[in-house]
Amino acid sequence: MNAEIISVGDELLIGQVINTNQAYIAEKLNAVGIFVDRMTTVGDNEPEILRAFESAFSSHDAVVVTGGLGPTHDDITRSAVCKFFQTNLVHDPEALRNVKELFERRKLAVTKLNEDQALVPRGCTVMQNSLGTAPGHFFEKDKKFFIVMPGVPSEMKGMMEGFVLPYFEKNPTGVVIRHRTLKTTGIAESHLAEQIGDVKSILDDDSGTTLAFLPSPMGVKLRITVRGKKLSAVEERIHNVEAKLRARAQKYLYAADDEELEHVVGRILTERKLTIAVAESCTGGLIADRLTDVPGSSNYFERAMITYSNDSKMAELSVPASFLEKFGAVSREVAEAMAFGIRTKSNTDIGLSTTGIAGPTGGSDEKPVGLVWIGYSDRHETIALRFNFLNDRRRVKERTAQAALELVRRKLIKIT
Repeated sequence: MNAEIISVGDELLIGQVINTNQAYIAEKLNAVGIFVDRMTTVGDNEPEILRAFESAFSSHDAVVVTGGLGPTHDDITRSAVCKFFQTNLVHDPEALRNVKELFERRKLAVTKLNEDQALVPRGCTVMQNSLGTAPGHFFEKDKKFFIVMPGVPSEMKGMMEGFVLPYFEKNPTGVVIRHRTLKTTGIAESHLAEQIGDVKSILDDDSGTTLAFLPSPMGVKLRITVRGKKLSAVEERIHNVEAKLRARAQKYLYAADDEELEHVVGRILTERKLTIAVAESCTGGLIADRLTDVPGSSNYFERAMITYSNDSKMAELSVPASFLEKFGAVSREVAEAMAFGIRTKSNTDIGLSTTGIAGPTGGSDEKPVGLVWIGYSDRHETIALRFNFLNDRRRVKERTAQAALELVRRKLIKIT
């Protein structure tokens, strides 16, 4: 079963609101065997909305519409739905009770506009809204589905989880769709593709299996998608493809699906009963934020210092003044001294440091914007690695934090 998602609202077209509904709906529909192959956004214009309805319903098994169900003049989705299905609006008693109870809880008077929210297209199954005033509409016609929900994310999610998903779980589509996303870092997309080699040999020309490369500043994700009729067969297929990918790119794979690099590092530190402290300059506390965002991080995270100035590097980390004068703050020598200094001062197993030029100013021919040194120190060694990150200031900081955590991961599991 294939589906199209239609989002209604001028605010989406002008960029005033970021459309997070599409991603959520697509992910949830995939889980119940419905593949979304098109997403459309239209403004608050009835002819455009109707054209979108006609196109989507004629070419898809399911259409999911969000937005335009509010009480104001520009909320016209409901009237467009009536015209599309050649029906009229009728009062739904339960929806009206929900509206009145909601306003009573808020100690507000119910207006005529609010009561009109309980009007629904005749012939639909009403999806009640426990979080707002606009009910949703569920149509089934000619073995196709037309689903209309509010654009408010919390209200839409309530209907998806309370009605739409349970419906398709009880009435399965006969297709199983599953995804598995492997996360890599420290390697460019083109180099990763070369590392993996012939994708056809991994997929074995299976038309129900696909592999997508998803690059970002933090790394490249490898998304495996498998469609089939039996869950066990689909899961086995994902496992086989994943095994082949891991065999070819294991060095760069750090996590899968929703797990982040800081979770991986935290888990290894916990398992080995190791502690870490961080001295940050150019990242301004971003590494510490990521490490402490993990529940239980107090077991391994001892402290962090943002030693931004040269004086703070000398005072807090005992970086020699001669290093700063001779090599400059952004140098191997200073990065190593920072990592060693934070480790010894904190009495931790590992010390991590960053120093760099985030930009957009401060660079030179010798030390351009984006130059970063990341220091690492444990009881066996103290080293620093040089990186050159492009893009804007924020991206330099984010990529530095990612590279620093990856350096710790590789040291912990002894990957060179």
